[in-house]
Amino acid sequence: MAEGLRERKKRQTKQRISDIATGLFLEHGFVTVTVADVAEAADVSVNTVYNYFPAKEDLFLDRGEAIVDRLSGYVRGRRAGESAAAAVLRELRSDVEGVSPHVGLFTGWADFMRVITDAHALRSRLWEIQQEALDRLAKTLADETKAADGDPMPGLIAGQLSWVHSTLMAWIGDEMTKCRNPAEVSRDALVLLDEMEDLLGEKVLNYAVREAE
Repeated sequence: MAEGLRERKKRQTKQRISDIATGLFLEHGFVTVTVADVAEAADVSVNTVYNYFPAKEDLFLDRGEAIVDRLSGYVRGRRAGESAAAAVLRELRSDVEGVSPHVGLFTGWADFMRVITDAHALRSRLWEIQQEALDRLAKTLADETKAADGDPMPGLIAGQLSWVHSTLMAWIGDEMTKCRNPAEVSRDALVLLDEMEDLLGEKVLNYAVREAE
């Protein structure tokens, strides 16, 4: 019970620091705001900030690990008879249909992306996160299919599924920067997903089908 309470308080503190930092970055820009500024606003020490966030970039991109594991999680959770691609497409459609902030469908997305665009360090960290996600997906596909060492297919399939995800996110981001209604963008994004699925080959669509138990 005590350990659970401590962990909950740690999560709450981490989230509070991140929320305060995000607000400062949105208002003043990532480069202008220092870690000391965040610590002062959150009423904690600089060391406390670094205990929760190893780098300043992590204060803004605080959900990096969730992003890294997102597509891999979809693959691991695929249903019986469902391929890796089908699982990813199903989950992405669910997020788009639900107008989920996970895919950038919220009114503040344009401001969020502006902060990233204006800061080279954030752009670099986002690229690293995307590469980590691609590498993890390739490993997950290799594990799920028990692929032999040196088999190029897990990496090739991971590249195709990563392309679907990154293209969707980029398109939604561009549309949301035009101050469009998220529900309208959602409807158009579903059409885009259908078009991307049509471009995927049979090998991709039928790779890593989970056998029925």
